[in-house]
Amino acid sequence: MAYIRKFKTTSGATGVQVCYKERGRVVKTVHVGSASSSKALEKLIREAQGIIDGDKKPLFDLNKFNLD
Repeated sequence: MAYIRKFKTTSGATGVQVCYKERGRVVKTVHVGSASSSKALEKLIREAQGIIDGDKKPLFDLNKFNLD
């Protein structure tokens, strides 16, 4: 199972990671980046979701929603 983790860095920015769990333990973590603005954070979250989705077709088309 994979999920997106958001956390506060020591500099006050928000970090984004993709974490993979097996049997209740995190077995792999991929750091996507850190952002200090909400627009940059949205971009990182979309990138993280792309990592999780890979070649799968997404359930929802996020481009339909006006997130800008």
